[in-house]
Amino acid sequence: MASFYDRYILPKLLTCACSGPVMMEQRTRIVPRAEGRVLELGIGMGLNLPFYDPTKVSEVIGVDPAHELRVQAEAAPRPEGLKVSVQKGTAEALPFEDASFDCVVCTFTLCSVHTPTAALDQARRVLKPGGRFLYCEHGGAPDPEPARWQRFWEPLWKRMAGGCHLTRPIGSSIAAAGFKLGEGEAMYLPNMPAIVAWNEWGVATRD
Repeated sequence: MASFYDRYILPKLLTCACSGPVMMEQRTRIVPRAEGRVLELGIGMGLNLPFYDPTKVSEVIGVDPAHELRVQAEAAPRPEGLKVSVQKGTAEALPFEDASFDCVVCTFTLCSVHTPTAALDQARRVLKPGGRFLYCEHGGAPDPEPARWQRFWEPLWKRMAGGCHLTRPIGSSIAAAGFKLGEGEAMYLPNMPAIVAWNEWGVATRD
């Protein structure tokens, strides 16, 4: 059973942290690229929903293990005509058939899943051949000083931020799962705490 903190405090903190201007700007860089039948891993509060193009997307199915977040996602604004379904589930054990999606969207999710390798394997499994994995994630910084502070703060950060990790690699993990990395960008996001500022986003493809 979820604790009082997890049920009532953490969702408010996540909403505040994940809906700031910088984070929302990052979402606009990746979500509008989605096409076809789309699976969103860790749909959370539904913050990506306004950025899907209903003329290109036939359906968005979002999964999340947290009831409180799914309730928010159900009520989140989205473009008229966008078909959305929010389901209980984890990225590591997706309840969908093989090769059943054209696109998987993953934004600020790999940091908090229990097993990133399993989540990426599942994403690849449910994608059709040639399907695209669209990602935008914060993770381990490439430079020694911010990386040192990430390692220092990570144990406390995980307890406060719902299991969010600061040091997980992004692009290399996606490539190791068998995806072909395509166009991608990376930078330290402005006006963000240094420990969460490193961001990578782009498109990977299932062969």
